[in-house]
Amino acid sequence: MSDPHYMESIEACAAHYGDDSDAMRDYLISGHKRAMALDNRGPIEYDADGNLAGHIVDAYKKYGFYVFTGVLYQDELDDIKQDLAEMKERFPVGPGEKLTADGAPALGADCETTTLVWSKPLGDPLGGSALANGRHQVKLLEPKAADDAPAAAPFILLGSLQFSETCLRVYGHPQLLKVAEDINGKDFAPFNESLFIKEPGIGAAVSWHQDGTTHWDSEDFDDGIHGFNFMAQVYGSTAVNGVWVLPGSHKLGKVDIKQLVAESGSERIADTVPLVCDAGDVVMCNRQLVHGSFANTGFEPRITVNMGFHRRSSVLGVTGAGTHSAVQVFDEELIAKRSEVIGFGIDARRKRFPNETPYEYQPFVEKGLSYEWNEAAKASLHDYNALDLSI
Repeated sequence: MSDPHYMESIEACAAHYGDDSDAMRDYLISGHKRAMALDNRGPIEYDADGNLAGHIVDAYKKYGFYVFTGVLYQDELDDIKQDLAEMKERFPVGPGEKLTADGAPALGADCETTTLVWSKPLGDPLGGSALANGRHQVKLLEPKAADDAPAAAPFILLGSLQFSETCLRVYGHPQLLKVAEDINGKDFAPFNESLFIKEPGIGAAVSWHQDGTTHWDSEDFDDGIHGFNFMAQVYGSTAVNGVWVLPGSHKLGKVDIKQLVAESGSERIADTVPLVCDAGDVVMCNRQLVHGSFANTGFEPRITVNMGFHRRSSVLGVTGAGTHSAVQVFDEELIAKRSEVIGFGIDARRKRFPNETPYEYQPFVEKGLSYEWNEAAKASLHDYNALDLSI
């Protein structure tokens, strides 16, 4: 808490909350302290058998999240930042538009699937709406943005791997894929990939919610049935611009968030903590955790490379939720097609970081499959997120 810039962001955030400014300041500071006191932070470590270290698995199961430190090195972060800058030049001029500011075809203009999700500056476009199966039960405060803020700004890029080779390389990270294997089994399946964009003074809120939809009433329900997301941080994450979670809530089943807010007396849900990260850290976050983020009224950007994974048993033969893709039954053929991106990610990373030992995905090994990242592979990812395994 000694970083003066961080405190400046806390003060800037609190100032947007009027009569609740003191309460918001205290909430941000105390949440940060609680987060840093938890024993769920450190590098990816393995035991003598090559499996994810037991203390990491135990902490993840207890809290529902774990902060892996120092996963992405500076050269990779620099690659991502350059890629992001080039992608932003290709963003359309506004929601529903097909052209960039200089009149060129915009990123995603030829996609059938949804790509960019927009919001008014500092808005909460999902809160209290029927979108995403109505899982965002409450609407968060929408602070007033500066007079010179744009009318709308993109805050989520869906199907991100078809647009960003650097994000694809993160997806193929051998240590992260090994973690996915150890948590969800050697035949783990992909879920969905996205890029969260929370620019200072503009970035939208994402109201409190739980991600899972399909399995709340399943006879096989447990605390991992809806999978998890990796959240790789390009610039870092703070109490002001980051995601907040309610530790342990992944074990509670479907939570009445309206009641939580009422019991807390405000949208500042009691006992929640922010995901505090440095650049290059990656959070593993259970999709059943109650989580959300406030509008970014501070001074630091947050760019999160988001990618999720499931147990195969959670998706095989299951009718999808329709949140990230059309309602469809996830059969073996669809899962195999959607999993091809794992092979492309592994090879794209191998070509950029040849000194790493690439991950071996057992469903490919068993079938004798190999994938090469080339122009044909890139073309094959067009609209790949139409097959997102959304549960």
